[in-house]
Amino acid sequence: MIFWKILFLFPLLTLALAHETFDSHLLPRPLIIEYQEHTEPHIKEIQEELKLNCTSWRFSVEANNINPWKTIPLECAEYVKDYMTGRAYGFDLERVSNDAGVYAKSVELSGDGKDVWIFDVDDTLLSNLPYYADHGYGLEVFDHLEFDKWVEKGMAPAIKSSLKLYEEVLSLGFKVFLLTGRSEGKRGVTIENLINAGFRDWHKLILRAADDHGKLATLYKSERRSEMEKEGYRILGNSGDQWSDLLGSSMSIRSFKLPNPMYYIS
Repeated sequence: MIFWKILFLFPLLTLALAHETFDSHLLPRPLIIEYQEHTEPHIKEIQEELKLNCTSWRFSVEANNINPWKTIPLECAEYVKDYMTGRAYGFDLERVSNDAGVYAKSVELSGDGKDVWIFDVDDTLLSNLPYYADHGYGLEVFDHLEFDKWVEKGMAPAIKSSLKLYEEVLSLGFKVFLLTGRSEGKRGVTIENLINAGFRDWHKLILRAADDHGKLATLYKSERRSEMEKEGYRILGNSGDQWSDLLGSSMSIRSFKLPNPMYYIS
């Protein structure tokens, strides 16, 4: 018997163009298709199509082709969860760390202590995955108050591949600067969390001062990098999970973007 089924097949790339008035959970009207009842191949085709659409969406997110966006598409909730908790996320993190390590070893340092590698903190060195596991892996609109409660616990684990790269660049003679969007009031708990997670011997930990609140992350981090250059430092490497960690002015010679399909910071 033939009957109607609703299948959400749509270009996900248009869904994530988030603006202040845009609700990323609203979907276009579904296409209506028909297929035979109890035909397993059709169900598999539907599932595969959805997976391909969500993979395509994640690719566009990582390539910064979609910006800004507020939440992950509702229909990709399971996909993002599976990616973040499965092997793929770990493999991608390892690839970024390995590629950055190859570059770091290829650089001839000056020996004057002015060659710098910058690391972001959240979801670059420290993983907030336990927090996002309780908040839909990006389905919920970001809540600063709730996230601050998580930060205050100081329980974020290290991203192991980033710890490996961190130790490697230190051993090569780079100065390590930590440049985070966390506020200055979180300095104590941030230091404690970093040390407990295995990160030590950084040269500077830079947090948002009172004057930096309200600035877009791209502007804030560009200004801090500009200050480094004025002090005579050469920014040779930069690692971050957001494009706002890497873009703007006073960019590093090479930048390395860690995967993060859960949220976007401009």
